Amino acid sequence: MTARRPGYATTHTKETKYKPNQEPQKTSTPKNTTVHKSILRTYTNITLTEKLKYTFNTDSITRVNSSLISPLRRRFCEGKTQKKCKKMGTKGNTLYSEDVCPECGSTHIVNDPDSGELICSACGLVMKESILNEGPEWRAFTPTEKDSRSRVGVPLSFAVHDKGLTTMIGRVGRDAFGRQIPLDTKLQMLRLRKWQIRSRVHSSVDRNLAQAMAELDRLSDKLHIPPSIKEKSAVIYRKALERGLVRGRSISAITAASLYAACRITQTPRTLREISRQSPIDKKDIARCYRLMLRELNIQMPKPDAQLRVPKIAAKVGVGERTQQQAVEILREAARLKTTAGKDPMGLAAAALYIACVMCDEKRTQKMIADAAGVTEVTIRNRYKGLKDALELEI
Repeated sequence: MTARRPGYATTHTKETKYKPNQEPQKTSTPKNTTVHKSILRTYTNITLTEKLKYTFNTDSITRVNSSLISPLRRRFCEGKTQKKCKKMGTKGNTLYSEDVCPECGSTHIVNDPDSGELICSACGLVMKESILNEGPEWRAFTPTEKDSRSRVGVPLSFAVHDKGLTTMIGRVGRDAFGRQIPLDTKLQMLRLRKWQIRSRVHSSVDRNLAQAMAELDRLSDKLHIPPSIKEKSAVIYRKALERGLVRGRSISAITAASLYAACRITQTPRTLREISRQSPIDKKDIARCYRLMLRELNIQMPKPDAQLRVPKIAAKVGVGERTQQQAVEILREAARLKTTAGKDPMGLAAAALYIACVMCDEKRTQKMIADAAGVTEVTIRNRYKGLKDALELEI
């Protein structure tokens, strides 16, 4: 690593290896050489640590006319980098300090891809030159150009049974130059494609994962599940498969239970009733598999938050943003008074939204909100009375 400032030349000196109980060599100050006050103050106060046994390359901190400044700056940098040496790690006896500026000890390093330089944003020191660009050699200005010029496949995904690391052989009858391939070669590629598809699911575990990930993809599409939650549910299913929880049970039931567990962990408002409607398995069987996974995989579920259910109900009944904020404030105040313990979060959110609609003069009936929330009108009336008495609302 060669460190310099823009406009200065660099001088190459030999590596200086410090040994215990060895005093640093004193050098005389040449004429017409100015030394910074902070460096002189550091030279008089800092003593050489006997426990320091690594080699420090002085090429990274020297400049022209620096016969005195080089050893002083080296000792000045020892105090800055010695505390960070354990975090950065060492390789052999050489300290890697690319993440720390050897001049000022700052960690705010800027990588300039245009000039290929590693620059300290605090003092402006150029720590490294000619950095290799690890990006592609082509340029793209639109998403279509980027997709057409990219030569890599899909990223690693747990929602695919082979994690996306397999080889796909398409039905294209042309070569890389766009020319028609002979008939014998085309038939050979079709046979290779057939055996490639068969080899992807050669074991029972692969066949199980292929069927489960297909079911998970279908459920996620029906319930509008984000990709991150889909990945988490795939990880939960793989853990259940490793523990042998799928043996003797329905793959669809374990898949639906994994998706429900991922929604509960991430506080995504998807109820068990909604998942059972899109799954061929009954709600009772999905709930049984869900409790089994909680017990065997030691999954800790967070407490459900009623405030996160408000936007879902409000979107179905067409309530404005002002009313939603009022409902959230009602639920936040009720949680502060500890009156929401043991209550269904969906029922609380529906009752708070109904109260907010009354306060903001938006005409929504209890039946409309109950149908959107998936609860009964009796539940909304009971939660409505409880919130009204706890918060002392005058409606």
